Amino acid sequence: MGTDGLTPVLLLDGGLGTSLEDQYGVKFDEKTPLWSSHLLVEDPNTLRMCQRDFGGIPVDILLIATYQISIEAFAHTKTPSHPQGFARHEILPFLELAVSIAEEVKRPESRSALSLGPYGACMVPSQEYSGKYDAEHDSIYQLLDWHQDRISLFDQIDHLGSRIGFIAFETLPKLNEIKAIRKLFTRTPPSTPNASPLLNGDIPFWMSCVFPGDGFTLPDGSTVDQVVDALLNPDYSDIIPWGIGINCTKIEKLPELIRMYESAVSSMINAGRLESWPSLVIYPDGTNGEVYDTTTKTWQATTTPQVSTTPWEVQLADIVTHARNQYRWRTIVVGGCCKASHKDIARLSTIIRNA
Repeated sequence: MGTDGLTPVLLLDGGLGTSLEDQYGVKFDEKTPLWSSHLLVEDPNTLRMCQRDFGGIPVDILLIATYQISIEAFAHTKTPSHPQGFARHEILPFLELAVSIAEEVKRPESRSALSLGPYGACMVPSQEYSGKYDAEHDSIYQLLDWHQDRISLFDQIDHLGSRIGFIAFETLPKLNEIKAIRKLFTRTPPSTPNASPLLNGDIPFWMSCVFPGDGFTLPDGSTVDQVVDALLNPDYSDIIPWGIGINCTKIEKLPELIRMYESAVSSMINAGRLESWPSLVIYPDGTNGEVYDTTTKTWQATTTPQVSTTPWEVQLADIVTHARNQYRWRTIVVGGCCKASHKDIARLSTIIRNA
């Protein structure tokens, strides 16, 4: 989706978990720690239908239903056939199913992205909006070990590297976690024992952060300058992300956050610390001011007046137009996060494709 001379735009899908709730009546609570991935265990047909809603728009990139997959989440998922939860060696078929469903419902020319949430998304209650991790998963190297172990689950999927177009590390709330993920990537020869084929830089990956509330810092207090440095600094890895961005954040905050991202990237390039601009990945929440309660796992209305009466998709298309006109970003990936339905993404697609 591009026009000669303008930055190309790729359309991403919307909020899978909230679409399952809002469109298909699925209910999530503390008994479903896998969130949308729980349907891989108990109701793959509903998951398939929901993802087909997005795939049929069509979108250019479809996120695979793996955001909250972890060894811990499977261990706490109790079903009649697995009353004690699922052991590590029982997880692989569900990962294969998630990839297969995405392959089935997307258009042939579209690509899928392996969705990987932060450690906080796998806590109960989830802590990706607060960044308040337990003491065993707080340092760079503790988080590095956790992410390496989770990636090793996906390494077992046959030919995964040729079946996905991207890896998406999403909703990152902590500077230490950004640095840990950067350190995952090394140019290790394939013959090296335990080397992950997903982490040698051959598959483009993006890293997107969450900026909850009304401020412009991560939940841990890190500034945008610190965030962009951690995302792109070659000191952490000489494998630089294909894209950096923002997700699960109020849409009205995007213009200023993008401006701050652009300023930080420009400073790194001018200082000779970065060779070229990455892609920009933006998928804000599609809410009308509702705020997610991580304890009750529900969206709660607020008393704060709605910032804009302009439709969500029009606001987002305008943000994309402004970013394209800067002629800086390699590519712009745009979609929606929580509460963004396939109808929202279809309307966004129409505006952008006709621009």
